[in-house]
Amino acid sequence: MTRLFAACAAFAVGALLVVGAAPAQAQSADAPEIIDMTMGNPDAPVTVIEYASYTCPHCKSFHEGTFKDLKEDYIDTGKVHFVYREVYFDRPGLWAAMVARCGGPERYFGISDLLYAGQSEWAGSGDPAQIAEALRRIGRTAGLSDDELDACLSDADKAQAMVAAYQANTEEHGISATPSFVINGETYRNMSYGEMKTILDEAGS
Repeated sequence: MTRLFAACAAFAVGALLVVGAAPAQAQSADAPEIIDMTMGNPDAPVTVIEYASYTCPHCKSFHEGTFKDLKEDYIDTGKVHFVYREVYFDRPGLWAAMVARCGGPERYFGISDLLYAGQSEWAGSGDPAQIAEALRRIGRTAGLSDDELDACLSDADKAQAMVAAYQANTEEHGISATPSFVINGETYRNMSYGEMKTILDEAGS
């Protein structure tokens, strides 16, 4: 496991170092497709895109608080189509996203909940091996096998494609901090639920 993660970590370091230095178009035509992870009605009158990092404490607070209200009041009622886009300000954030995507769309948000719930336990370690093992434990808790985790964490092509997608998306919407939100095309910084509710109601009217 240590050797495998070391290879993944080495690639991820290189991938993040070139963010901003090479255009996303440099990706080869056969690069893996990085799909958006979504919730709710695709035809809802309002689309909310959240940009967040699994290592961001403010993102953890949002998902353990405001997001529950957003989901109950707007996503589950068909008023909002919610799109979650990962931000990789650091290597552990990329590795966590690789684990989250390992479960596919069906398990993605469940794994995301586990990553945020355990953030203080895995994201605070400066030891890549400890971070790797903590992330693998979360993956196993979500029902992923060691073989599945090995394959996901060693998929250099997918990691590169994820970084390219992150670069293109954050550049398009001017994202410099997390969490940030794009509501029907307009970018907003982190806000209270009351503020968000006002914007959503106006956008949906």
